[in-house]
Amino acid sequence: MDLLTRLARIAPTAAATTLLAAGVGLVAVTTGGDRTLSAAGGLLRVDALSAYLLLVVGAVSLTATWGGLGPPREPHTEVRFAGLLVLFLGAMTLTLLADNLGVMWVGIEGTTIATAFLVGHHGGRAAVEAAWKYVVLGSVGVAIALLGLVLLYAASAATGHPTLSWTTLMADPEVIDPGLGRLALALAVLGLATKAGLAPMHSWLPDAHSQAPAQVSALMSGVLLSVAFYGILRLRAVGDLALGPELMRVMLVGGGLLSLTVAAALMVAQRDYKRLLAYSSTEHMGILAIGAGIGGPLALAAVLLHMLGHGLAKATLFLVAGRILADRGSTRIDHVHGLLADRPALAWPFLAGMGTLLGFPPGALFFTELAILLAGWQQGLGWVSLITAGLLVVIFAVLARHTLAMTLGGGTKAVEGPRAGDDAGRWTATLPLVAALAAASAVGFAPAVQPVLESALNALGGLR
Repeated sequence: MDLLTRLARIAPTAAATTLLAAGVGLVAVTTGGDRTLSAAGGLLRVDALSAYLLLVVGAVSLTATWGGLGPPREPHTEVRFAGLLVLFLGAMTLTLLADNLGVMWVGIEGTTIATAFLVGHHGGRAAVEAAWKYVVLGSVGVAIALLGLVLLYAASAATGHPTLSWTTLMADPEVIDPGLGRLALALAVLGLATKAGLAPMHSWLPDAHSQAPAQVSALMSGVLLSVAFYGILRLRAVGDLALGPELMRVMLVGGGLLSLTVAAALMVAQRDYKRLLAYSSTEHMGILAIGAGIGGPLALAAVLLHMLGHGLAKATLFLVAGRILADRGSTRIDHVHGLLADRPALAWPFLAGMGTLLGFPPGALFFTELAILLAGWQQGLGWVSLITAGLLVVIFAVLARHTLAMTLGGGTKAVEGPRAGDDAGRWTATLPLVAALAAASAVGFAPAVQPVLESALNALGGLR
């Protein structure tokens, strides 16, 4: 292996480590008060919210890139794959650091370009079809979002203060013309909901995840969806101040309940474990949408913490799913059983990750989902909490049944060829998964988390 190929193999992990370190440092700087940092003439800005999301992206990306290191590829393939991953991380970083909503849109479009090639990385008809479906639906979504942002600029220009700076819009929401601003914000949120995997614009998710490499699925589900939802949170904050909370509440709660319903219905009959995890992502984006729609400090803090817990758990599960596929040669659920008997190095992280995803304590998702349900009652939306709880029970039962079917029972002879279970037992392959799941469990109890979330909520106007 030549030097360039060696560097390419570690480049994504090095980039993710850098993002995590930057996120930790920026969180330390911006936590407490209204501290912000700006650059590029104000086009780039970091506040407590963007710093926290940068930390989330760094933590999940490190899990995905380190835990997803597999056998070496062909040199040119290794370089291309690493370059696309670094571009993907860079586009997400630009999205989070942009003060101008137009620049944020450029970052989101950049993620579409990078991930389209990554989804089709393995080649073959199915992978190419999945990549094209993702490009088409993703492009439709970002085009709708662009139209919304153009109209939002026009809505501010109508009052004589044309701007797309979210800082300016938050400081002086009266610069938005209410009539045009309502349409603009609705279209922008609808477009970003496509990238966030919310129903009914979610149909690209299962195809993309069923064909993408494990690292890519871990990144897309673990942080790309949350980065797109970050844009929705910014627009929700602007909309609440300029127009009142009714518009965003209806859109987000409605989209969230629809996402949970669709995910529950499709999971029941699902026979592919990678697609099952993809539909679980639609479920959890629905939970985020419901929490954001309910609003208030409790629900919004739960939304932010849920992003981190879900990202770490889902990245771990997609990495393990990739190892199961390498070992069993199939993504069908009925072709995988008895993992505990003959592949404990695969079974235990899969069980632990699924337990975290299902909301077992002490995982962070147990507390975040409970907080969102409680916030619904406090905000007079008890019916939303009841429907959400009912759908979560259905999804819990379905995921638990599939998980037990794959892990319990007698062992099954793996397909001939490389045995992923052999490599999965090495500490270098296991450590990032253990660290991610441990962090997903410990973060809900860490005393330092509360001031970080409070500062992020201040950036959203969540404590006003």
